[in-house]
Amino acid sequence: MATIDELKKVRKQKLKAVQTAGLLPYPAKTKRTHTVKEALDLFSKIFKSKKDIILAGRIMAMRGHGGATFLDIQDGSNDPDYPKNILPAKIQGLIKEDRLGEDGYRFFVDHFDVGDFVEIKGTLLKTKRGEKTIEADDYNMLAKSLTPLPSEKLWNLGKTEDRRGLKDEDEIFRKRYIDILFNPKVKEMIRQRAIFWQSMREFLIKKGFLEVETPVLEITTGGADAKPFVTHHNALDLDVYLRISTGELWQKKLMVAGFEKTFEIGRQFRNEGMDAEHLQDYTQMEFYWAYADDKMGMKLVEELYKEVIGKTFGRLKFKIRGFDVDFGAKWEIYDYQTMINKYARIDIFEASLPEMEKAIKRLGIRAEGFSAEGGPASGWNKTRAIDNLWKYCRKNLAGPGFLINVPIDVSPLAKRDEKNPKIAKKFQIILAGSEMGNGYSELNDPIEQAERFTEQQKLREKGDEEAQMFDAEFVEALEYGMPPTCGFGLSERLFSFLMDKPMRETQIFPLMRPKQ
Repeated sequence: MATIDELKKVRKQKLKAVQTAGLLPYPAKTKRTHTVKEALDLFSKIFKSKKDIILAGRIMAMRGHGGATFLDIQDGSNDPDYPKNILPAKIQGLIKEDRLGEDGYRFFVDHFDVGDFVEIKGTLLKTKRGEKTIEADDYNMLAKSLTPLPSEKLWNLGKTEDRRGLKDEDEIFRKRYIDILFNPKVKEMIRQRAIFWQSMREFLIKKGFLEVETPVLEITTGGADAKPFVTHHNALDLDVYLRISTGELWQKKLMVAGFEKTFEIGRQFRNEGMDAEHLQDYTQMEFYWAYADDKMGMKLVEELYKEVIGKTFGRLKFKIRGFDVDFGAKWEIYDYQTMINKYARIDIFEASLPEMEKAIKRLGIRAEGFSAEGGPASGWNKTRAIDNLWKYCRKNLAGPGFLINVPIDVSPLAKRDEKNPKIAKKFQIILAGSEMGNGYSELNDPIEQAERFTEQQKLREKGDEEAQMFDAEFVEALEYGMPPTCGFGLSERLFSFLMDKPMRETQIFPLMRPKQ
């Protein structure tokens, strides 16, 4: 069996022969008159007219039979006869010697391969087996494929929704374009991903929110507890950070500036660990709503989730991570202190740090910055202990629901509750044991915000790389006055949960290590 390199060498020889014949193997345009889907949809009408049409697409299969060669031609349109139209549209092409002449037929057979993009001009017909076909009067090469498509051992061209693309996981993500080509479920996932964000954008615009763009490069990171990526700005000769939130502090400055409703959908970056729920480079949406509080935000967010999920998936009931989740049912309310008391048997408002560490050991929690054997490491503190206890407990909650009464210690940008200063006016979306959104009444007191930043900066100096930096310019903006504001953010992790897949699988092109 020939190696890939040998097959590529043969195809390059064919490419050179096409060029020697005076033809363009990579022309800039096509004269296509119909997509394959259009040709199939309008088949009877076009067939009766006996008019030539021009189709273009990739050759997915070739079968020789005497003086005739049959092709499977596939383009980017969808099969009209398949449920949800998730399979790519495909039509049979027929190249015949008695129609094209010996020279024309031999040139095609000798120079065209599976994987090539071809343009065929001809008439439609049905074969004796009833196969819808375009019989060529003429043809043209649109792009010569120099690397053969994967062998039949690695993919299946059968007309079934369950067919898979590449089998090797590393190759699936490294050559995502090939997996998409042969795996209609991945193509459908990409379409759903687009609908997910577009429907969110449409919902917010309909509610009067203005879409904005805020800086990705920042002098000071803000808006989240996360470790940033650092890069160097050559023109200004200074180190800058890639943002860890989608413009939280910038959008709140827009509230100072007089805007009342803004949102942004964009990429953000966190230089932290990778697992099924976390990546370093992902899409996030954040909105900010002046003259609104956390209660108003919860009502809007529930409406947002129901509309976006319904439009994206056409249903509101899901099986996620072993949980049955119904977004159409009444949403639960989870109290932070009550849930930790129930599942960890500790009162986080009364317990000391050593008592929390004892509970972490008892529960077998693997906490970053703390180990049962070595004890606390640099950056370990009460805030991190509380957060790890909560993450252990939330795994028991199916949702959908709102987590409320979160300690102010883990909410440096949220407003305190007027009746209980130990808790923040904050809410989080709980779904299948994880957090799927975060919102709160924004802290707009510049003096208290400066104090909170100071406490966060002290934690950073003690080694907590996720603690927030002191942003003096943001405090200065608050000093001019910001109205009561509700902010909320969610990431593409929600989409991955709804797909019931790891985040990496629901990104179109996830980051990969270079091949060694």
